[in-house]
Amino acid sequence: MNYHSRMKEKVEKLKTKDKLVVLGIESSCDETGIAVVIDGQKVLSNVVSSQIPIHAEYGGVVPEIASRNHIQNIDFVYEQAILEAGISKQDIDAVAVTYGPGLVGALLVGLNFAKGLAYGLDIPLVPVNHIAGHICANFIDFNDLQPPFVCLIVSGGHTAIVLQQSYNIHKLYGSTLDDAVGESFDKVARILGLKYPGGPQVDKLAKLGKNNITFCKKHTFANPYDVSYSGLKTAVINYVHNCEQKGIEYNINDVCASFESQAFDDLIQKTIDVSLSSGVKKIALAGGVAANSYLREKMTERAIKQGIKVYFPSMSLCGDNAAMIASAGYYKIKYGNVDVDIALNAQPTLPLDTTQSFINQ
Repeated sequence: MNYHSRMKEKVEKLKTKDKLVVLGIESSCDETGIAVVIDGQKVLSNVVSSQIPIHAEYGGVVPEIASRNHIQNIDFVYEQAILEAGISKQDIDAVAVTYGPGLVGALLVGLNFAKGLAYGLDIPLVPVNHIAGHICANFIDFNDLQPPFVCLIVSGGHTAIVLQQSYNIHKLYGSTLDDAVGESFDKVARILGLKYPGGPQVDKLAKLGKNNITFCKKHTFANPYDVSYSGLKTAVINYVHNCEQKGIEYNINDVCASFESQAFDDLIQKTIDVSLSSGVKKIALAGGVAANSYLREKMTERAIKQGIKVYFPSMSLCGDNAAMIASAGYYKIKYGNVDVDIALNAQPTLPLDTTQSFINQ
């Protein structure tokens, strides 16, 4: 029996297994992460080797440097994750790995390591969408959270509002038409001369400023749940450039506060509108930008007024990590379909699996 046939049989057996041990591997950008998670929620280890100090020198992630550092780090991170988990390699039931979206070179490092590990241990290789992993971070922190719920996905590369219909099925309601919200934070931080990563720096300074600058007017889109950040980002850049060219001193704290509120206020309201229109009064956040303090505070305030419960991943699970990938792998085994093809390739532009969007209904 070949590997593919053996793994299909093993996946079916794992669906009914108690205490399912999944090792997760994450290498989509500049964090090398490996974790061991039981039953999608109990984290035995979650080791992350960050490259932020390396890329800070360049003001952003350099793909080639990221790939090389993944190669250098991944063996150590793996051994550390196994050691902290207190298990043997033979205790692992499946290997879940991010295969997209992300930087192709970085993805390939984690993917090829996962392939070798799964093949060597003769256990299933479970491909995981990075964004689905971010959503599953909420299952680790909240045992009571079950689908359906509305999820606001906010990261450096993605901005979307989805209805999590089941553990593996997402209904897309709206998304950004251009830049992701996290990307706009990084660009604004750069023009303001803030250190990389820029998002946390903008959030910190915004607390000291006032929302007293209107950068651009609100736009109306064909799909009422869509958003756009290209215009807002450009408006902030133009504001700063105009002030500098005219010798006008601007308050950086006010710029950050005004930008942050305009970046989030409409997005928060649209997420709440999806919750109310769908009748699902649970909202979860997912992605690195879910760590933003303004977003957490304002989402909670507005949701409570509507009788909506809000879930936020812990700070350690907002950023890229492997525990969320292991959790996603578990739910894919238990409630989804697993393609156990050992020839799996990286997909740098992989979309989240969704049903039709609101605009096409």
